[in-house]
Parts: sequence; structure tokens; C-alpha cells
Amino acid sequence: MAEGRKRAAGNTLADRLGRLGLRTDADFVMHLPLRYEDETRITAVAAALPGVTAQFQVEVVSAEVAFRPRRQLIVRVADASGDMLLRFLNFYPSQQKVLAPGATLRVFGEVRGGFFGIEIVHPRFHVVRDGEPLPDRLTPVYPTTAGLAQSALRPMIRRALERSDAQGELADTLPEDVRSRLKLADFAASLRFLHEPPPQISLAELEARGHPAWRRIAFDELLAQQLSLRCAYEARRARNAPPLPGTGALSGRLLEQLQFKLTAAQQRVWREIAADLARTHPMQRLLQGDVGSGKTVVAALAMLQAAESGHQAALMAPTEILAEQHYRKLAAWLAPLGIEVAWLAGSLKKKQKAAMAAAIAAGSARLVVGTHALIEEGVEFEKLGLAIVDEQHRFGVRQRLALKEKGLSAHQLTMSATPIPRTLAMSYYADLDVSVIDELPPGRAPIVTKLVAEARREEVVARVRDACRAGRQAYWVCPLIEESEVLQLQTAQETYARLAADLPDIRVGLVHGRLKADEKAAVMAAFVRNEVQLLVATTVIEVGVDVPNASLMVIEHAERFGLAQLHQLRGRVGRGSHESACILIFAAPLGETARARLKIIYENTDGFEIARLDLGLRGPGEFIGARQSGLPLLRFADLDDVALVERVRNVAEEMLRDWPQAAAAHMKRWLGGREELLKA
Repeated sequence: MAEGRKRAAGNTLADRLGRLGLRTDADFVMHLPLRYEDETRITAVAAALPGVTAQFQVEVVSAEVAFRPRRQLIVRVADASGDMLLRFLNFYPSQQKVLAPGATLRVFGEVRGGFFGIEIVHPRFHVVRDGEPLPDRLTPVYPTTAGLAQSALRPMIRRALERSDAQGELADTLPEDVRSRLKLADFAASLRFLHEPPPQISLAELEARGHPAWRRIAFDELLAQQLSLRCAYEARRARNAPPLPGTGALSGRLLEQLQFKLTAAQQRVWREIAADLARTHPMQRLLQGDVGSGKTVVAALAMLQAAESGHQAALMAPTEILAEQHYRKLAAWLAPLGIEVAWLAGSLKKKQKAAMAAAIAAGSARLVVGTHALIEEGVEFEKLGLAIVDEQHRFGVRQRLALKEKGLSAHQLTMSATPIPRTLAMSYYADLDVSVIDELPPGRAPIVTKLVAEARREEVVARVRDACRAGRQAYWVCPLIEESEVLQLQTAQETYARLAADLPDIRVGLVHGRLKADEKAAVMAAFVRNEVQLLVATTVIEVGVDVPNASLMVIEHAERFGLAQLHQLRGRVGRGSHESACILIFAAPLGETARARLKIIYENTDGFEIARLDLGLRGPGEFIGARQSGLPLLRFADLDDVALVERVRNVAEEMLRDWPQAAAAHMKRWLGGREELLKA
């Protein structure tokens, strides 16, 4: 009984409105239509076209309940030009009563051809009173939720619009100088227009959001986001951080003893980071670089600059495989300098973990690499000056904050090998400084990508056999099965058994997420030493595995993977001087999106170009959702419009500098206090 009352209480009108985020007049006013319907004109029944939505004024001729093939209400209606059927598969006695012969109706719906002539299934209708005028505006269709009809929502939005207008709450927050310079429509007029557009406006233009009223709303939404991110950025810059100017002693020695020279892009990015670290406010920088562009060496230089300045530096990676890869690389580079790198991960025995935590707390461990074990309770840094987070999108916002809070005023560097299109970086990372390594180290062998149908699997096995017999190594990545980790594991084990049987003279290894960390590490180490020639794996190898002798990557059921994942996986080969190939096995028939994805990965090797095309396929919401920052997603703005994003960025800086009160009013209108979410 109590459970029933609770359910009922959770389904009140206020609850339904709450699910849509509608609580205040401002929320209702900003709840804009998804599309529009034209109820301003009547179409004659004789002029009805199948597949076209229209409105008719008709009289009920007959109404009867039929039972074949299922119970349904069939109503014959007519006007002076002809007749049609209305078919209701679900209906109430009250509707049956209203649809009595002789009633005059206005009927709205999509016409289709039927066995007995033209018909409309489940039309919207109402009984017409004598002399009832037609609407003089297009009818808005709003986003809604179960149990909340358009007929209930429309008057609520109309009343909120009237109240807001009367109370002056729709006043323009953009300075007149900005509005006239950018030729932007008036805010209040744009809102009224979008809620109640006149009938002469093209429905197609409205729904494509190309009208000046939509452009004004998109501009304002993007501006609110930019203003709040810039405020968060300025708030961070106002805090104090320990300056880490460094001496150049350690970083100089590292550069001398490396087997390679930094690329021009690495040098540029390193100068930007070094300058940030020397400042007295916390660095907040995103370091972007395509797969294999050499971000780790830049991170090593930054960590050494912190150590030269008497502070600790920590690098946190999302998986033990990736964290250990960083650890081994840094340890090998820094051992000749007499610097020990500390290692902290969940797989360490309790005693080892306690000893490592003690060394970190005492400050004797200057440079630390680890997984989220770094942010566990009981791990305290003596003097954390720099926190580096790799592949940040794989951490929740709380995890990223927890590392930062270990050194409240520490500098923070975020690294990402998932290239972000320029418009997204400008928009969603406006609270960070962004550095981009936009060239690959010389000598990297180009990767040839091949698309192969599943029916030719045996040819792929033969190609793997040839590569391994020639002294090379290969990866075989198993399909991504979202529904079940157990199924994915089963598939990996079956693939491993099958390949081991097909290739008896080749040593095959298996690595997947369910293996214990030490077992996983043992298989990976054997692969690095070329004791395992073919590595069968799930996507645990997506990032961080660096084996220059591996020149062949096979991805089964490539159509199930996202573009970023395919690009990351492909980047595991081509790390040496040998010619490398990535074979994408796909199962036919392919859906439209899968075909588009495979075409993009086949034709492009530049991660930034792939990301730009991926944005076009997926849209910004899905693409950036992994950021997990609590940032409200853009509902109206289109991030494909680079010119718009750049214009908005400039206006945001101008308003914060010259019109701070207008900027605050603008954020209040659009974010209503939610800008606090951005402080993460």
C-alpha cells in the first residue's frame, strides 16, 4: 500500500515536469519546440496525399467497433469533396461517445492509402464549435515525458512566457553594441517567434534551425557555456600554486641521453608546459597528441622540472597495463640519471603498498606512477607539485578531483590520445589551456589499413602465420560485446583456442580484463620479449602497449567498434621501422553507420581528421559525453560551426572584461546556478 502511494506520489504533475527540468518560469520559457505542425489551414479530403500530414474539417458519417484483425474503432468521415476513414487501435468509451454521427471534427494526421480508400491511423482530433477560428500560428511540439500531453504543456509554456515578458525577465543580456555588430536578432522577439511562429514561415527552415531566431538562441547558449568556463578558468588562475621553475639539470641530462631527438611539436609543447610550471597559479593544461606522437617524454620532462624544484610529481593512468607501460618507460629513461620512479597499483601486496605509501608521505619517492590506487585513502603526498592524468575521459570527475586534492595547489596536466576536433576543444575545454603535438616522430612506418569480409578469415590467418614466421609479431583483437563481459571473455578464449590450433608452430598468448594483474603483466612481458608472437586480446590493449616489433593488427567484427577505438587499436602497430598493417574483419551486411565508420578509418590515418568526421557522425553530445564533467550538454548550438564558436569565445572574453554584470545575468538565465558544476 505504502509502495503504491510512493509510486503515485512520484507521478504527480510536478514530478513529470521535474523530469523535463521544468520548475521555474525561466525553465518553461527555455523549453523550446522540437518541431511544428501547421494547423492554420484546412485541406479538402479530395486533395489529401498519402504520406503527407494535413488538417481536415469533416463530419462523422458512421462509427463502429470492428474485431478483425483486432479490436478497433473505425470512423467514416466526409467533407463536400469526398470521404476517408479514421482508424483507432486504442480508444476509450469517451472518445467513442464524441465520435457520434453528425459531429463536426478538425482532424490532423498523416494520410495513408488503405484497403477501403485513404485513412488516418490515430489522428489528433477535436469537436469544432460553430464559428471556431483556425489558429493564426504554427503549433509547437515540445519535448515531453510519459503522462504529460502537448495540450497540457502548451498553455503552461504560454503563461510562463506572458508572465516573464510582463515582469521584464526577457530583457536582452547582450550589450546593444555586441548585438548590432554581430547582427543578432532580439532575444525576447526570438523566443516569442520560436514558441509561436507565424504560418507563412517555412517549416523546413524552422526545423533545420537556420532561422535568425534559432541562431540567436544557439549563440546565447554557447555564450553562457563559454562565460562559465572562462570564469572557472579565471578562478583557478586566481589561486596560488608553488612555482616550479626547475634548473634544467635533470631535464637537460634526460634529453642528452635519449636515443631520439624531440620533434618540433614536442619542443613547442614542452616550452608551453615549462613556462606554466614556473608561474604562481596552477597550470590547467590539456596535452593532446595522436597515437604515438610522444606525449610520455613530455610528461617525463614536466615531472623532472617538478623534482628539480623540490616537489613531487605523480602520473595517474586508468588501467594497470597503461600505468605499467608509463612506469617501465620512465624508469628506463630516468635510471641513468640516478632517479628512482615509485610504482603504486592495486595489484601490489598489502605490505608493498604500505611501504610505497610511506615513501610517498615522507617525500623520498619524488616521482610516482600508478593507477587510481594513488587516490585511495591513506596515500598522502609530502609535497605534490604536479599531477598528471592520462586518458582522463576514463576517470570519473571525482577520481580526477581526488588526485588534485592530494596537492590542493598542485599544477595539473591532462593527457589525451583521443584527438578532439578543434571546435570541441575550443568549446568544451575553454577552461583549460590546450597544447597539441601535431606531428609524429620521424621513422614511423606508415600503417596500411585493409577491410576484409568475415568469409575471408582463413586468408587473414595465413597472413598472420607469414608475419610471425618472418620474425614479426601480431595482435588479434576480439569483438566488442557490449551486452556481456562474460560473452566477450568467452569469445576471446574461443578465438585463442582456435588460433592456437590453426597455428601450431606459433606461440599464442591471451590477455583480457578478467585476468589477475600479475597474470596480465606476465603475458604482456612475454609479448614484449617476443616469447609470445601472436597476442589475442580484448580491448584492454587499446592504449599504452608499445611493442615496436609488432607489425600486424587484426580486429574482428570491426563494425562493432567506435572510430576512436579503432584508431587507438591501429596505433599499437607501426611503432618500429617495419611496414605495418591493420586488418579490419567485418561481418556483412553492414548498417549505414558502420559502413560510414569503416570508410573513415580506411581512408584516414590522421587522428584529428578522424575525430572531426566522427563528430559529424555522432554529434557533440555523444562524442564529448565521456568528459563526465557535469557540464550541461548543448541543446541548441551546433559545434560544427567553427566560425560561430570562435565568435562566441571572443564575445565571452569581451563581456567578462567590459560588461561583467551583463555576463553574470546571461549565465544566471542559462545556467541558473549550474555553473558550479564546472568548477571540477
